[in-house]
Amino acid sequence: MVKVAGIQMASGPQVAANLIEAERLLAKAAQAGARIAVLPEHFACMGMKEQDKLAIAETPGRGLIQDQLARTAQRERLWIVAGTLPLRIEGDTKVAPACLVFDDNGRQVSRFDKMHLFDVRLPSSEEAYCESSTQRAGGEVVIVETPAGRMGMAVCYDLRFPELFRAMVDAGAEWFALPAAFTFRTGQAHWDLLLRARAVENLMYGVAAAQGGYHVNGRETFGHSLLVDPWGTVIDVLPRGSGFVLGEIDARRVQDLRASFPALSHRRFGVTPP
Repeated sequence: MVKVAGIQMASGPQVAANLIEAERLLAKAAQAGARIAVLPEHFACMGMKEQDKLAIAETPGRGLIQDQLARTAQRERLWIVAGTLPLRIEGDTKVAPACLVFDDNGRQVSRFDKMHLFDVRLPSSEEAYCESSTQRAGGEVVIVETPAGRMGMAVCYDLRFPELFRAMVDAGAEWFALPAAFTFRTGQAHWDLLLRARAVENLMYGVAAAQGGYHVNGRETFGHSLLVDPWGTVIDVLPRGSGFVLGEIDARRVQDLRASFPALSHRRFGVTPP
């Protein structure tokens, strides 16, 4: 079994301050025994407006944010699933909402670009979002071999699309990481429900790292970072504030449960990734 942490933050618009806080929480998680830590979506910058992502975007493979993540992973001997950060796309004015994975030697070993962009107006509310105005969605299912087993990757709004998680399972995923910045209203209604459903219907662990609190830009995020097991039991949850959730992932339990309760083999319909 391997200890995994989900980091919770309430990021602001200042990259340097957010990186200091992320580094502090990653170090504490490592001291608590975590070998893998998941950062929330927008961990490095929760901007005042959508266009702020363009100003802090980095070139893939180099930049302040990526360099600090690599150093922290190496120093703490910690795998880091790095929330999302905006990466430039050659020949494009938009950026990629990229979730990078660093191993415990500080090497970037994988990248997942958020597939589903949050272009919505919340019902009976003035709250509206249009991520596609500055970001370009990804289109590839990503599975990473980690010390805790094969990890599938998704980000925030991706949680609402069960076919992505079915595709993860078909590719061998035993657990999933989900950096997020759920709004308070949608989180209150659906967060726990959706996370537990994705874990139960795919018989895998889930580690969700959330933004949680009030932000300088006036936004409120739901928090409630959590770890859930393949039977839908919540292992740990952090309702509000900065900190982390911590728990163990047992890849053998996933295999045993899928063998004894073979719901996945009873499927009548498949999913073909784009």
